[in-house]
Order: sequence, then structure tokens, then C-alpha cells
Amino acid sequence: MADPSWKDGIILKVVNVIVYFLFLGSNIYTVAAPSGIYYSGKETYMTPAPWAFLIWSLIHLLLFGTIVYQFFPAGQAVIIDAVSWRFPLLVLLNAIYVNFWASQYYVLAFVLALCVSSVVTHIYYIVKKHHTPQCTPDELFIHLPFSLYHGWTTVLVVLTAFEAFGVDSRHTPAGIWTKIFVFLALFFLEGTAGTYAFSTAEGDLAGSIAITWAMAAITAHQTSSGFVHWTAFVFTVLSLLCVIKAALGLFGIGRFGVVRLDEERAPLIGP
Repeated sequence: MADPSWKDGIILKVVNVIVYFLFLGSNIYTVAAPSGIYYSGKETYMTPAPWAFLIWSLIHLLLFGTIVYQFFPAGQAVIIDAVSWRFPLLVLLNAIYVNFWASQYYVLAFVLALCVSSVVTHIYYIVKKHHTPQCTPDELFIHLPFSLYHGWTTVLVVLTAFEAFGVDSRHTPAGIWTKIFVFLALFFLEGTAGTYAFSTAEGDLAGSIAITWAMAAITAHQTSSGFVHWTAFVFTVLSLLCVIKAALGLFGIGRFGVVRLDEERAPLIGP
């Protein structure tokens, strides 16, 4: 059987390129627009420091590699044949979500965030469960971006929920219910970081980092309420421990998540 050509699935490949730049443009707009969503949107008791959103830059950079990698046989097998049209659906939904968020339609943004989370979770499952990385490009341009994307989307669902249904921290002191929901949200995020770290022997370092990065930014930004600040700090430390565990698992098993043969699974025939 002949090796796949870069022209195979060319329609989907072209669509992926188009929606990627749509996605990139929508995020650039939210930063460059005069309203500056990262600086002047609704302030809640879960709002992170603006630098938290720099993770988008890394995700965009890695996904650009994904777009290029789809034209190679190894990348095509996963991106085109397995992920298929889920990627343009994800990017289109994310672009709509970002624009609702930038326009401060927070309830609609929350609904879209749930849709984005659902699609990226499906892609994450396909990539992690059925396509073990065989080389460095597999890890850098398929596993790494979707791990970061999945972790960051989890954060966005929580942040958008507080923007849609929570109080404005600039005008309303943190009451008992706000503190309870903040605690539960931070507990959920830390638990998610732990799930990334402990779900497999090697863990998912990128997913844990995405969660911990966001929680550190929440800790740094939330100074108006001592309860929120110190609760965020404690959960950030616990989440950091999950990052360390995932890092130890990753490098203990093999570089870039490729498992090395242990003694029990090593070939019986010597070199």
C-alpha cells in the first residue's frame, strides 16, 4: 500500500488552516480591542491575573505546528483520519465563545465554554487513548497542544461560570456563598490537576501545568479577600505537587511520554 500523499484529505486540511487563522484572529482581537477583555471584563472572585491568558500564545504556537504536521503521513494519521472534523468544530466553537466573552455576554459564553470543553475532551480522549506518541513531533504537535487546551478549557469553564452567575468583586464583598463556591471551584481545579497527574503512570504534565498556572494567577490577583487569596494559595501548592508528580512520572518512564521497556517487557532475544 502506497504511503499517503499530502493531497489526501486536502479539503479538511484546507479547512483546518482557515479555521486556525480564524481562531488566532479572534483571540488577537480580544487582546487588541479597545475594551481589552483581559483587563476590563467583569471582575469575580475567581478572576486570574492577566498573565494567565498568555497560555493562549503557547497553545496557538503548538497548534500552528499541528496545522503543518497534518501534511505529513504521521500527522495525517491522527489529525485527519482520527480527529477529523472535530478540530474545525472545536476551533469554530472556541472563536464564537471568545467573541461572546469579549462582548461580555457571559451566560452565552458559559454555554459555549461547555460546548468547547465537550469537543476538546472528545479529541483529548482520541489522542490519549488510541494514539500513543511514536516520535517527538507526535508529542509536540498532537499530544502537548491538546493536553494544554484540555486543561485550560477546564479553567475557562470555571471562570466563565463565575462571570455568568457570580458577583462583581469590585462592588460586592465576598459573602458566605461566594466563599463556598470559590472553595469548591478551587477544589475542583486542584482535583483535575491531580487527575492529570495520577490517571496514568506517566501522568499528563501539560494538563497539570495548565491548571496550576491558572491557579497561581488567581492567587496573585485575588487580594481583596483574605479567604479567597489564601485558599487559592493552598490549592495552588497542592496542584504544584501534582505537577511535580507528573514530571517525575514522565521522566521516570521515558522522554516525551514514550514508554521505555522495563525488564518484564524487554525482548527475550538479546542484541
